[in-house]
Amino acid sequence: MAQTKKDPVLVVLQLTGANDYLNTIVPYTNPLYWDNRPKVNIPEDQVLPINDELAFRSDMEPFKDIYDRGNMAIIHGIGFENSPRSHFRAMDIWHTCEPDTIGVDGWLGKVIRDLDPAGENVLKGVSFGQGLPRALTMRGVPVTSVNHLATYGVLSSVPGVTSEQERAKLLDSFARMYAPAIGTGPTMDYLGQTGRDALRGADIIRAAPKMYSSTVEYANNAIARSLRDVAQVHLAGLGTQVFYTSHGPFDTHYDQSGSHAKLWIDVSGAVNDFFTDLREHDAGENVVMMVFSEFGRRVRDNGTGTDHGAAGVAFAIGDRVQGGMYGSYPSLRPEDLTQGDLAPSYDFRGFYSTLADKWLGLDPVPIVGGQFEQMSFV
Repeated sequence: MAQTKKDPVLVVLQLTGANDYLNTIVPYTNPLYWDNRPKVNIPEDQVLPINDELAFRSDMEPFKDIYDRGNMAIIHGIGFENSPRSHFRAMDIWHTCEPDTIGVDGWLGKVIRDLDPAGENVLKGVSFGQGLPRALTMRGVPVTSVNHLATYGVLSSVPGVTSEQERAKLLDSFARMYAPAIGTGPTMDYLGQTGRDALRGADIIRAAPKMYSSTVEYANNAIARSLRDVAQVHLAGLGTQVFYTSHGPFDTHYDQSGSHAKLWIDVSGAVNDFFTDLREHDAGENVVMMVFSEFGRRVRDNGTGTDHGAAGVAFAIGDRVQGGMYGSYPSLRPEDLTQGDLAPSYDFRGFYSTLADKWLGLDPVPIVGGQFEQMSFV
């Protein structure tokens, strides 16, 4: 499974729960920011200026360092029209690129299909965390989902199960137990194939931690552990080109000042450690990370936090990223807001299209469902 050719790799980090754009990239010299955020703001002495208008919050110092090195693109005003302000519907739209209907196939499922049309590598796409994000789901496309790499093994770790034949028997027994409830035919075929793919993936991926050695000391938090797992699998050279993980909750309706700071301390530190780890192993040049959230939050605070909004911010990070700010920061003027929220100025499908086309070398149109404005950050 080990490969010598360095194919492009995409790492997706989802900020679950709707990250507050205004308190992430802070318009610290705009009077309208202070008018709308009398309680939930980032004090001017706690920002890291990018220019004389915008700044990172000070908890994001590792992100600022990456930006200053020229390895981070900030994508302003990202989103889509008629934001539903519902976590479930908004994330469904981000995952399937279907804003007008209920989508079936995940956009990254299509990416993995195009990267590996024959489905030869069950580790072409790997998700770290609970469950499988809808972005990765597509019938016939194998994806390996891992909660925690150190304890991952499925049936491969069952005592006494030492051969492929024994594991296959166990899997068939499991499938037969559910056959009376779900019937036979395509559903059973799909479950059987998914199970076999999981076993194959488990056997292969379990070797990654044994091959890993690093001087980087990741923090003891969930996102740091997940990105360390991503690094281990990437460095094992198993041919994975799409990684997915998430962190949250960023749903800061109350007590935002404390929780939002902690979230960004953890995320920015983990991302910085991840890329430091890759550089230590001379394995970062072919990796780009995209960071996104389902929408931003309302312009006016609610006294202790912020409620669901519309436009947000995304990031692209990597050695091959052309750093800088892309797009325009949405206007805070009351007449320019949409139902009290920042109006999206850039369709997220253009962001996806840029990564699919310019980074992964794929035709983005069937992946995102049309042609959308691309950017030049890769």
